[in-house]
Amino acid sequence: MFTLGPIGFATPALLAVLLVLPLLWWLLRAVPPAPVIRRFPGVALLIGLKDETSETDKTPWWLLVLRAVAVAALIIAFAGPVLNPQPAREGTGPLLVISDASWASARDWPQRQARMRDILTEAGRAGRPVAVVALTDLPAGELTFRAADHWLERLPALVPAPFAANADAMDSWLAQLPEGFDSYWLSDGLDHPYRGALLDRLQTHGTVTVFETSRVVMALAPPVLRDGVVQISAHRPAGLAAQDIQITATGRDPAGVERVLASGAAGFADGAATATLDLTLQPELRNRIARFQIAGERSAGAVALTDDALQRRKVALLTGREGREGLDLLSPFLYLRQALGPVSELIESASVDDLLLTAPDVLILVDIAQLSEVETAQVLDFVNDGGMLLRFAGPRLAASDVARNDEDPLLPVRLRIGGRTVGGAMSWGEPRRLRDFTPESPFAGLRIPDDVTISAQVLAQPDPGLGERTIASLADGTPLITRKFSGSGQVVLIHTTANADWSNLPLSGLFVDMLERLAVSTRPAAPDAQELASMDWQPQRALDGFGQVLDSSSAPVVAGSALAGREFGPDLPPGVYSSAVGSFALNLGQPDMALAPSRWPATVTVERDNVAQERDLKALFLLLGLGALCLDILAALALSGRLRRGATVALLAMAFLVMGTEQGARADDRLALAATADVVLAHVMTGNARVDDVAAAGLLGLGRVLYQRTSVEPATPIGIDLERDELTFFPFIYWPVTEDSPIPSDAAYAKLNRYLRGGGMIMFDTRDAELAGLTRTTPEARRLQAIARPLDIPPLEPVPEDHVLTRTFYLLQEFPGRHTGQDVWVEAAPRDAELAEGMPFRNLNDGVTPVIIGGHDWAAAWAVDDAGLPMFRIGMGVTGERQREMAYRFGVNLITHVLTGNYKSDQVHVPALLERLGQ
Repeated sequence: MFTLGPIGFATPALLAVLLVLPLLWWLLRAVPPAPVIRRFPGVALLIGLKDETSETDKTPWWLLVLRAVAVAALIIAFAGPVLNPQPAREGTGPLLVISDASWASARDWPQRQARMRDILTEAGRAGRPVAVVALTDLPAGELTFRAADHWLERLPALVPAPFAANADAMDSWLAQLPEGFDSYWLSDGLDHPYRGALLDRLQTHGTVTVFETSRVVMALAPPVLRDGVVQISAHRPAGLAAQDIQITATGRDPAGVERVLASGAAGFADGAATATLDLTLQPELRNRIARFQIAGERSAGAVALTDDALQRRKVALLTGREGREGLDLLSPFLYLRQALGPVSELIESASVDDLLLTAPDVLILVDIAQLSEVETAQVLDFVNDGGMLLRFAGPRLAASDVARNDEDPLLPVRLRIGGRTVGGAMSWGEPRRLRDFTPESPFAGLRIPDDVTISAQVLAQPDPGLGERTIASLADGTPLITRKFSGSGQVVLIHTTANADWSNLPLSGLFVDMLERLAVSTRPAAPDAQELASMDWQPQRALDGFGQVLDSSSAPVVAGSALAGREFGPDLPPGVYSSAVGSFALNLGQPDMALAPSRWPATVTVERDNVAQERDLKALFLLLGLGALCLDILAALALSGRLRRGATVALLAMAFLVMGTEQGARADDRLALAATADVVLAHVMTGNARVDDVAAAGLLGLGRVLYQRTSVEPATPIGIDLERDELTFFPFIYWPVTEDSPIPSDAAYAKLNRYLRGGGMIMFDTRDAELAGLTRTTPEARRLQAIARPLDIPPLEPVPEDHVLTRTFYLLQEFPGRHTGQDVWVEAAPRDAELAEGMPFRNLNDGVTPVIIGGHDWAAAWAVDDAGLPMFRIGMGVTGERQREMAYRFGVNLITHVLTGNYKSDQVHVPALLERLGQ
């Protein structure tokens, strides 16, 4: 490509035509020809007469300039001018496109995908075979080079992982690389341990070109709670200019809706690598926070999930009225205050009613034998609703007759009268030590100090279930701590005192650790490696590469040693893991982390994203040339005195220049007219002709059934382009999701979110229900997750039995399409939606659920051909036709729900529904 400053030319040979412009100037000056002078005496008679019309003997200079500009602009246009042309990449052999595809790549992933698309397109034009590799997901076996079109189709499915590549796994992959290829490396900008070895190996095969973006990589360390203040640290590479960032705290509000609960600004000083934000929050608000995130950053490293260490629990202590001044050191409450005060919100009162009004997490009773009948009912309700009742024994409980014959609802076991004393003058042995905790105990892994002994306790009555309820015992097997579950909560009894009267346990650090394991107190710090490795952990929530939180509760259990070693990978993504001792957040960021930028040798060409974008100027010069020609026409008409007659011609010529814009506006007008004249069902064009044809045929078949059975008369369905078409015309959009469905642009996402917030409904159909039951996930499901991340979608749940969709037109409890069996997801019902007395269903979903998600391939079940016959067979015989009929009924319910909202949830319909239900 020939370049002149910032402008390049794709066909520079055409510029040689500019050399003939002087000849054009001469020709224009010679037309019209100069007049011939002849002497004729009779001309004297014409002297004094006025010549009404005159013609110049030469073309005016300004008209010559205008025509020269028009011709020059057209010549330059056909020469292919390009502003800021990018240098062409040399090479004809195989090309390996490598992406770090780590969490640090996610922050500007669209730019990386655009650059990969450009590289693949260029390689396709050059006929170069290509291999695309994500270092976080290395292919098994020998590297295979394919045509560039093969990778272009699969490019949208390439997403960053929530971790970095594993250096050990890369060694074996490098050993299998073939010979003779060039490499194009899309770096995430960080200096990973594997970078040097990988670069050296790639350079032995051919040239290496690197692409990096200019955006700064940032990570967020886990929050730390110190003296009631939440401290969050953000990290970036050192040596950069001063920068301010916004950190947001996100969680669920009292209505269960996820929203930003708090935010604050943190500032990086000039050259600093760390910025800190201190947030002072009320305990109720702090306990709701699920994650912190750097605003505007889309990466797993920019998110810090929270666990029990942040959720400072509210502990209610029933103190009573001791009236023992001067005996504070003997009070059992002293030890509890010392153990729980620094790590919990302690609330003390002599009234059970006052304590429960504060909505505590834990209620502690110290040597209280029995409560009143009303108090017992209140505490029992508190436990059944998910609270914990923690009781300590003492002389009063030992001397009472509570739970002697029958089990007390506020005690985990039946008790013997009198208690047991060991190690005293009248006893029969030494004070007892504690037995090592079993793996099933919540105290598993805690080290028992040698000097911790028990000298007195209350004894549990032998019972077949005593072993299951014992979570700690003495060396001789006597239960020391028992627990039972009641409703959603639990009752725990420590069979000794909370002070040092019966044991020295409250004087040891083990006492604090045991309270923490019982989830009475907030964990003051993250568990160490030994504590993590001592048990297995169940994943609960996980982060993807973009920092989105996903449900991982169905994932396999993870060994504690993997968490302790921070062995991030596909089986151990950053997230929240739980065990018997509580939850633990495994975050990418760490308080002492250092983000080092990548360094490349001089032998490597590094491309940046701060280069001015390449822009084709051909259309601009064509427009300039055509505009100049139009002005030439007007000028010629003016000089000849025929401007009035030629004005219409000139205006028509100018109209052709804006015809394209008018045609686009008319196309929008035609869409608006077609979509609003009748009820129109729409489907998203996926780019897959087969899927789009089935979607159109499915909506056509559903429209015919609606016309036959209801008062809805849909027109012919319309396929819409999310990037170009307006969505507000359509009440319902069917979106079939394929493995390679394109990701919408930011402008399209803005339209989609406006559509969802404005009352529209989108049905996402992954069409994979048949395979989804055989595997954890499918390519279509993963694609749907990628598409849905930027959408404003409310919390979802499987369609409950009393949802409006089950009774909008037909009474249904299943929603089959071509496939059956998997859940159909809709907007979750409010938490306070309760079953009204005497009513068969709750009043759910005040409005229309904005999304419906399933994989039943409904369009295939609805689809009909031009003759009105089903396009696909469903099932076998009568059973299959019944399934098709149920699919049609679901479609009728669906569209009726879209058009009528919560009409059928009104209680006025209850008598008719009860009659239909046979009640």
